[in-house]
Amino acid sequence: MDELTLATSVAALLRWRVREKRDDQAVAHVAHFDGPDGVTSWTYGRLDEEARAVAARLRHRNSPGDRVLLLYPVGLPFVAAFIGCLYAGVIAVPAPEPGQYSQQRRRLRAIATDADVRTVLTDASAHEAVLTWRAEDRLDHLQVIATDIPDQDSGILDEGDAGDAVETDHGTVVLLQYTSGSTGDAKGVMITNGNMLHNGAAYLRGMGQQPGYRSGGWLPLYHDMGLSAQLLPALMAGGSCHLMQPMTFVRRPHLWLRMIDTFGIQVSHAPNFAYELCQRKIKDEQVAGLDLSRWEYAGNGSEPVQASVLTAFAKRFADHGFRETALGPSYGMAETVVYVSGASGRRPVVRSVDAELLEQGEFAPARLGRQARHLVGCGPVEDAYDVSVVDPVTRRTMPPDGLGEIWLRGPSVSQGYWRRKESSRETFDAQLADGDGGWLRTGDLGIVIDGEIFVSGRIKDLLIVRGRNLYPHDIENELRLQHPELGQVGAAFGVSSTEAEPTEERVVVTHEVRGNDADRLAALGKAMKLTVAREFGTESTVALLRPGSVLRTTSGKVRRGEMRRLYLAGELAPVWQG
Repeated sequence: MDELTLATSVAALLRWRVREKRDDQAVAHVAHFDGPDGVTSWTYGRLDEEARAVAARLRHRNSPGDRVLLLYPVGLPFVAAFIGCLYAGVIAVPAPEPGQYSQQRRRLRAIATDADVRTVLTDASAHEAVLTWRAEDRLDHLQVIATDIPDQDSGILDEGDAGDAVETDHGTVVLLQYTSGSTGDAKGVMITNGNMLHNGAAYLRGMGQQPGYRSGGWLPLYHDMGLSAQLLPALMAGGSCHLMQPMTFVRRPHLWLRMIDTFGIQVSHAPNFAYELCQRKIKDEQVAGLDLSRWEYAGNGSEPVQASVLTAFAKRFADHGFRETALGPSYGMAETVVYVSGASGRRPVVRSVDAELLEQGEFAPARLGRQARHLVGCGPVEDAYDVSVVDPVTRRTMPPDGLGEIWLRGPSVSQGYWRRKESSRETFDAQLADGDGGWLRTGDLGIVIDGEIFVSGRIKDLLIVRGRNLYPHDIENELRLQHPELGQVGAAFGVSSTEAEPTEERVVVTHEVRGNDADRLAALGKAMKLTVAREFGTESTVALLRPGSVLRTTSGKVRRGEMRRLYLAGELAPVWQG
């Protein structure tokens, strides 16, 4: 869209939208469907007023470029706070609320320390929890402000404090998007105005969205998909966004679909597991009368997209007007704001490839009588990026049919990680063997065919068993398909077979399961071992765990590395292992 490419900053673009659409709906929060008080909405004018008030409070305490931690549940106060940061010229650092587990609090403390924040913004509902976290973690230097509580500084703020936004340009860092930590410690990706505007324009072109479209969903706004795919593009395009709490979806997934129907939402994104949850958990009576015909783009990203999940979801909700062409497998990461590639208005492209050759690093069509793996196309990159598929060891570009690491280059790519020069150089300024530099190493294995990206897995998750490459998500998905009683959450990983052969791995599968019948659990565990042996040709250790035991990131990705560490340390407490 021309407005995005011509704007000097995200703040300037949003202020222009306010002038253009002051009385139009911008954002809404859906708390419940039980009455008129279940939905709260703001116009662009109201959103601008709320953001200006936040900016005034920030300018009183902070200088441009300071980092400000945002600790909010999904809702309108977060939106006002984030845009208020843009107006004030400070760097927003969205993060999850403290939570009840020590692991969550350690990660939050690490983010606050790494970003060197001095001010924390939150809302009234989370205020006490944030103050408790500050006290327990001895972070007394942090100023905590609940932005939806009347401003106690109103008497000392100058009238001009709520005026024009601080002027910034394309090179100004406006957001530290902390990575989900699925393959290591969380790192703050430095996102500039230019990154965000370019990525938003590429996203809107790739998704085929028109100005004024309606977005919505339950994704957390501290996550890149929730912030930079669900919320911001809709506002930058002059549209609207409906928000729902993530736990509302987890407990009652049919309400996500009902929200899409009720408010005529055209675009809604979710990770792969959410589509699987809907297909498995929603009862027919919960979606009686549901109309999903206006859902134009059902984005599926943030983890490997499973062809079986796409097929099952489309079949399950076809009678409710859902079109298979609305399915939108996509590929992205925080290091590129969020969006790399996607496709709209077509059926998903699925390639059936020879499983044995894939294990050897080759991408070849499946042959009759041989085991196949199904890889889903994540859309064309088009002109948004330069893309190369590279041998991760030799750094040589792979031939057209070669499988390798996906490398990217373009204006959406961040300048690096906050205060991490060495890891930034290794990740964001990689050089090919011929000396061509400035590439982002994604860490993802895949291939580009006819301009379309197919992702096979992550390098760090790859299992090497007797010289064969096995992908943990393939193992996890196959087990769930053949053993529906498993539910959704499991983690496969490799551990060294012997100290003498540290590069030889054996497969370990951890998986959550309900119930405590010892005989049933033993039978299930043995059946799972048989499935791994039959489908992947290798022995395995299976550990069945209580619900909630498998660690995941904020976006729902399984933390396989952390599960491996807990397994080796003997800290998993399985209900059955064999």
